[in-house]
Amino acid sequence: MEVIASNAVTETIKQYPEDVQIKLEFLRNLILEEASAIDSINKIEETLKWGEPSFVTKQGSTIRIDWKEKFPSQYAMYFNCKTKLLDTFKERYGNVLKFEGNRAIIFNMDDSVPVEELRQCIALSLTYHSIKDKPMLGL
Repeated sequence: MEVIASNAVTETIKQYPEDVQIKLEFLRNLILEEASAIDSINKIEETLKWGEPSFVTKQGSTIRIDWKEKFPSQYAMYFNCKTKLLDTFKERYGNVLKFEGNRAIIFNMDDSVPVEELRQCIALSLTYHSIKDKPMLGL
């Protein structure tokens, strides 16, 4: 799989506090690992959207990651609010993941990340265009 890396993404992450950098790099690596595990994905591009590190595949919906200074104890993974992604995530993982409306999975800085559930959410987003018509996105 080809990763089109972005210096702008790297530099943006470096501007955050050190503990936040670690958390966002973890999410970044998880997204890239999951993309490489999906046979139908041969390219993923890192870019900035709305100033936030973002990940785009031809067959998927954009994933963004960010930390906001006004909510210093949390960071998030954002999804397109006009998709069925968050509704599906809430239905399937509402007892494990924390959500913000129909656009984000929220993580507290001190909490451990439920990796397996998050991997599934990432995979669904990265392949969204091929599964969007399936009930529960094929889960």
